[in-house]
Amino acid sequence: MQNTEILDRSARVYIAGHRGMVGSAIWRNLEAEGFTDLVGESSADLDLRDRGAVFDYMTAVAPDVVIDAAARVGGIQANNTYPASFLSENLQMQVNIMDAANEAGVDKLLFLGSSCIYPKFAEQPIKESSLLTGPLEPTNDAYAIAKIAGIMQVQATRRQYGRRWISAMPTNLYGPGDNFHPEHSHVLPAIMRRLHEAKLAGDDEVVIWGTGTPLREFLYVEDLAAAALFLLENYDSPETINVGVGKDATIREIAERVADAVGYTGDVRQDPTKPDGTPRKLLDVSRLNALGWTAPTALDEGLSRTYDWFLEHQDSLRSK
Repeated sequence: MQNTEILDRSARVYIAGHRGMVGSAIWRNLEAEGFTDLVGESSADLDLRDRGAVFDYMTAVAPDVVIDAAARVGGIQANNTYPASFLSENLQMQVNIMDAANEAGVDKLLFLGSSCIYPKFAEQPIKESSLLTGPLEPTNDAYAIAKIAGIMQVQATRRQYGRRWISAMPTNLYGPGDNFHPEHSHVLPAIMRRLHEAKLAGDDEVVIWGTGTPLREFLYVEDLAAAALFLLENYDSPETINVGVGKDATIREIAERVADAVGYTGDVRQDPTKPDGTPRKLLDVSRLNALGWTAPTALDEGLSRTYDWFLEHQDSLRSK
């Protein structure tokens, strides 16, 4: 339900995962919106899997608001190869953050999940009510289960302690700060890096995974950051809420638009022997739209901005 409450710009906001793509975008947006007391720690300084350390940190910092954007993430290959790690590490991080936040008396918390929580063959576009109504996509079911547990913990904490905690499920994200690793990244940055390297090498052809027919929705990460603040100020419900653009395109079409952004003019060929993943994943964002928020950044504009960022940071991109 809508429950508008403008946050005090001097409130202390702890952003878990503030060095990642999502967390750093949220940090930049909050700074631009006038927030003056943002806190966060790198994984080297605070291991979110260390329960005692997380509790000590939360007690010492005493935030007014917590945004949980911390996660171990990856594409199809990474999820398929390390399912136990994705399940265990994500569960540990979010349970520690939420338990510590509750003990510290944090009344406002936003947990960010993933659209992979929904059943593989959910009716499209996917409504929030589709949660737990069917089997998950096997290539990322372990990660999905961890995120579903996060939603449940938000709901349980609201019920037991009366906290005004919320959860939001973003669609596929891209933008500044993304992981462009050739093996462990998501589909869009993986394609962008591959096409960029092919352009530099003068390759006539690039091969990408799958048939190219699956449909995907992509949200520019800076738009998600704006939506996060909007929800903290305008949404108060135990039910998770979708965050997306409400439009999708085939992987083939996405690859062609990335090629335009990169300036690659060779052929893009599909390898149908590689997995496609979920055939379609489009979120129903009607509830978010009804609250008064829609994503402002068009895909081509977002791709252009993302490639500009990639060119500026390619020497320091993540290697794992």
